[in-house]
Amino acid sequence: MSDPDFDFDSDPALDTDDTCRLCDLPLPASPVAGADTEGEFCCRGCLEVQRSLGDLDQEAAAAVRNRVGGDAPDESDDRGEAAFFAVDGMHCTTCEAFLEGRAEALDGVYSVEASYATDTVRVNYDPEAVDESALPEQLSGYGYEAGERADGRHGDETNAVAKFLAGGGFFGMMVMMWYVLFLYPTYFGYDPVVDLDGYVGLYVFANIWLMTSFVLFYTGWPIIRGAYVSLRAGAPNMDLLVTLAACSAYAYSTLAMLVGRTDLYFDVSVAVILVVTAGGYYESRIKQRAVGLLSELTEQQVDKARRENGETVPVSEVAAGDRLLVRPGERVPLDAEVVEGSAAVDESLITGESHPVTKRPGDGVAGGTVVTDAPLVVAVDEGAESTLDRLVELLWSIQSRSPGVQRLADRLATIFVPLVIVVATVITAWMLVAGNPVTAALLVGLTVLIVSCPCALGLATPLAIASGVGAATERGIVVATETVFEEAADIETVVLDKTGTLTQGSMAVTDVHADDAEPVVERAAAVEALSEHPIAEAIVEYDAAGDMAADGGVVEESPTDSGSDRSADAAIADADGFERHSRGVVAPVDDETVVVGHPDLLRHNGLSVEERYSDHIEATRANGDVPVAVGWGGRCRGVIVVGDTPRPEWREAVESLSRNRSVVVLTGDEGAAADRFRSVDGVDEVFAGVPPEAKAETVRRLRGDGSVAMVGDGSNDAPALAAADLGIALASGTKLATDAADAVIVRDDLHAIEETFHIAERTNSRIRQNLGWAFVYNGLAIPMAVTGVLNPLLAAAAMALSSTLVVSNSVRSLVDYE
Repeated sequence: MSDPDFDFDSDPALDTDDTCRLCDLPLPASPVAGADTEGEFCCRGCLEVQRSLGDLDQEAAAAVRNRVGGDAPDESDDRGEAAFFAVDGMHCTTCEAFLEGRAEALDGVYSVEASYATDTVRVNYDPEAVDESALPEQLSGYGYEAGERADGRHGDETNAVAKFLAGGGFFGMMVMMWYVLFLYPTYFGYDPVVDLDGYVGLYVFANIWLMTSFVLFYTGWPIIRGAYVSLRAGAPNMDLLVTLAACSAYAYSTLAMLVGRTDLYFDVSVAVILVVTAGGYYESRIKQRAVGLLSELTEQQVDKARRENGETVPVSEVAAGDRLLVRPGERVPLDAEVVEGSAAVDESLITGESHPVTKRPGDGVAGGTVVTDAPLVVAVDEGAESTLDRLVELLWSIQSRSPGVQRLADRLATIFVPLVIVVATVITAWMLVAGNPVTAALLVGLTVLIVSCPCALGLATPLAIASGVGAATERGIVVATETVFEEAADIETVVLDKTGTLTQGSMAVTDVHADDAEPVVERAAAVEALSEHPIAEAIVEYDAAGDMAADGGVVEESPTDSGSDRSADAAIADADGFERHSRGVVAPVDDETVVVGHPDLLRHNGLSVEERYSDHIEATRANGDVPVAVGWGGRCRGVIVVGDTPRPEWREAVESLSRNRSVVVLTGDEGAAADRFRSVDGVDEVFAGVPPEAKAETVRRLRGDGSVAMVGDGSNDAPALAAADLGIALASGTKLATDAADAVIVRDDLHAIEETFHIAERTNSRIRQNLGWAFVYNGLAIPMAVTGVLNPLLAAAAMALSSTLVVSNSVRSLVDYE
């Protein structure tokens, strides 16, 4: 079936190099403009956004850039071809700088952008100088391993961290057992279990040294590598401080053991490595839920095209003006214009809107959309590209500029790490100059390094987040990134996508207006069973649900189902007489010619349409739904209403959100479908007719006035989700949307949006408490180490006590909430 009455004005062929002032899409032949708004726009939705929000002034734009992650990045080199690769081993922003520096030195590589937040690297390269398949091997090295994004590598990385932690945990427990039995008693003046003199002592010390070596150089290898990378990149990080503390304790203890001393601090090395690795393992688990970025759009991208003569060629070989054949169920390879045929086109992946759009000769079709019910011949536009490709690039440009998930400790590392090293070096040198024994001077320096080892600081955020993640999970909310807990408390505006978020997101029968609904639905479904149109599927499913109820199945009662049983014997249309028209379908059913579609199609086939049905059809259109007229025997027998219905709880959810924040509704729909939300209490603004690329720009404009959260479900929402301070996706939506979001609502209830904010705010308070204690600890412990009050053993105990307090505070239940 073709769309009976849901035709939008299609974009004319693009014939200008000018771009929309809001979203930078090419302008159509007849651009949209407003007398009160400067510039030209690709659609009325972009004009309305510009009219309401205007341009960001320089100060506001700078504030937005700072929220995104600092100064505006340099423009990337767009020469050559772009390729994306997953990279295992990145765990801080220092890794980004290191990888970019190494890769840009490769022959044939123009530019490289690494994103720690997504474990992804984008490479612009010269295809004549380097083969894309060779790039992963060239990018790998120094503990990093590059590969295709679809290889499932991120799960392997998390498993590798678990392997490091498990191996180190076993040998670490063995080290601590030796200490408890043999060394700790001597430190406190007690006799050990056995005498450590002679071969027994040598055996004990050798075992401790071997097992500590395994923990340090196997389990601690990622940390040591991170320290090396930070030095190569010229950006010291917390890995460097951890490595110095662990290796200094190991080196001192090894030398002390060789000269016959028993005050050994191998336990310090073990404790430092295992605590930090455990924190890293938790963080890698959190990141694993945020990986797979761009995956759905990548899977949906079309790499082959079929010419009109049936020849299949790579998309790269298609030239402007080529005529391509797109069969039902296939995606349009590139932006093009319909030259032959008429078909309903599913644009939901691109626009997010559930209503199909009928395309006829002269209409434009976007690359990546799906032809549903009839073949089309399309001519490729001049300089065309796939709309999906544009979304991929847009999402990458937003996400790669984000600082990603990183602890406060990493952000302070460039100051804190050099300061601690300087303090430890200066105090050691001063004690040597003052004539103190070498052992005493080294012990004080070692104590400073150990006591300042950032275990409490490193655990402060991850453990508090663990508590928040657990509370959120119990409420059906999956936290994908830690930024949820950092950003939620400051959100001032919540942007809600309409289709699939405030509405159900799929076509369904909402009403049947007829004297006798049963035969109208039954015969309409019999005809529509021969069509692939989305509206046809909705009618067939509605009829099947009625048959199921008649047979004893359980279905929800429809608005028009008065309780009468449907016949279990469904009508069957004669496929030989089936006709598809631009505004409906026709087929014989029970020796009657049944017409389903636009009222004009009924009149064209000699059927009258009573005024009461015409009035209902107009009222249906005004409400933003699709009326489908059904007739036979000379007249219209009824009207089936198909539409995307609002979620039952959406008004309460919006009202709850509006108590503390502004609420904006954003949609690609226009007219009545969007107008129904304008007069609702709690909705401050509705932006209608906004294309996908403009959704992200709209969010940026809103961010000029304060922090913004975006809630959506479709692939077209992914760039906006990524551009917002906080992105919340519904799990019922597409994979790209959920991957681009900071939190995913699993349960089918919009009230979970407000609960997400509530849990995040409480968790943020817990994080602040933990960080406060960690800073107080370092502020007290470092001066005590410098003055000699602490020795390495007491320093390790203080470090453990600090970590224990952080753990205890983190595992406390969050304050109860309604």
